[in-house]
Amino acid sequence: MPRFHCPVPLATGSALSLPAGAARHVQVLRLQPGDVITLFNGEGGEFDATVTRMGRSDVDVEVGTHHTLEREAARAVHLLAGITANERMDWLVEKATELGVASITPLMAERSVLKLKGERADKKLAHWQGVAVAAAEQCGRNRVPVIHPAVSLKEWLAHPMTGADLWVLSLAQGTQALGAVNTGTRPVVVLSGPEGGLSPAEEAAALGAGFEPLTLGPRVLRAETAPLALLSALTIH
Repeated sequence: MPRFHCPVPLATGSALSLPAGAARHVQVLRLQPGDVITLFNGEGGEFDATVTRMGRSDVDVEVGTHHTLEREAARAVHLLAGITANERMDWLVEKATELGVASITPLMAERSVLKLKGERADKKLAHWQGVAVAAAEQCGRNRVPVIHPAVSLKEWLAHPMTGADLWVLSLAQGTQALGAVNTGTRPVVVLSGPEGGLSPAEEAAALGAGFEPLTLGPRVLRAETAPLALLSALTIH
């Protein structure tokens, strides 16, 4: 059954016009009145809904039964991920959403090729949030991870997430394996670098702020692969 993110209040028995994005998607799929779809608004669970009218640019539905389904990971994982070049960041956002990430903060690291500010940053943020919405629709999640505005590591450390374990993916000596640090159920923030990794100064700043250095093994993984490998280990059971 086609699934659509519908970020408006939903209630069984109500009638509504779908938001523009969802309406366009319904029209692209050439659905017709009487077809049944699934709606979710990110507040928990999902709803059956029946298409009642197809306009030229709008779609009306009647909201049906609510299902209290949740497909979230048992442990919330928040990525603080170095911005990678071009489509690789899109791929990271998409696959991290599928794997159950709770949120992603794009990191403007010293070695990031892509630098964002102003209108360009706003457009990229909206684009990445759209990628996350589409991935959540496809994979069955009822909650869309938040894509936060891009920040530097210094800016993030000035307002860190509290109540979470802090890990940094590192190739330095003295790192620990995942099994040695994955001992709780608290949320976790995973810091990973862009192509070329974090700079020595950035890694030192992270360690000084309480991040624990973590290794994923003897092989050097790409910037977009490493956080996904960790997510897989933490969220797929």
